[in-house]
Amino acid sequence: MEDLAAHIEMKRPDAVLSHSIALDELTVTIPSSEVAAFTEFLKTDQTCRFSSLVDITAVDYPGREARFEVVYHFLSMYQNHRIRVKTAVREDEMLASITEIHASADWFEREVFDMFGIIFTGHPDLRRILTDYGFRGHPLRKDFPTTGYVEVRYDESQKRVVYEPVQLVQEYRQFDFLSPWEGAKYVLPGDEKGEEAK
Repeated sequence: MEDLAAHIEMKRPDAVLSHSIALDELTVTIPSSEVAAFTEFLKTDQTCRFSSLVDITAVDYPGREARFEVVYHFLSMYQNHRIRVKTAVREDEMLASITEIHASADWFEREVFDMFGIIFTGHPDLRRILTDYGFRGHPLRKDFPTTGYVEVRYDESQKRVVYEPVQLVQEYRQFDFLSPWEGAKYVLPGDEKGEEAK
């Protein structure tokens, strides 16, 4: 892995900000402007040959200036190596699509767009993939409310699906996260062993 990291840094010193190795997997951090060119390099370089895109995902760090970290996972079946490529993206920044390099990036980028709101320039069909077309917000952002904004139900009288603002009864708003077994008056199987040890 160290040899691969050294090769990548030697060939693309302009693109590699940092690298690390954990669990036999190389992680490389690059600037967002280098995503397409670096992906092309990883695929075509004879030492790398990362011909398979395994996944694209993101992580939201609201406190950072570059709020999102987009993470690409590649596999080289020729060399039996995996690599993770990370890049930081601001909320108002767009990222180049890699669909022309890896066709499988199509749905992965749509998912990241849908869940985080990150826009991929050059994507052939960037639209929601997991949520409804009229859905408001991006569910995997840390500032998205856990209850959502609307609830969906089928209205029998209108014979269609309707959207309504979320209305929770008070008991759900004051959830205390205690075990449902707190205060139980009966003995669960196995509890007698704890009593015998005393």
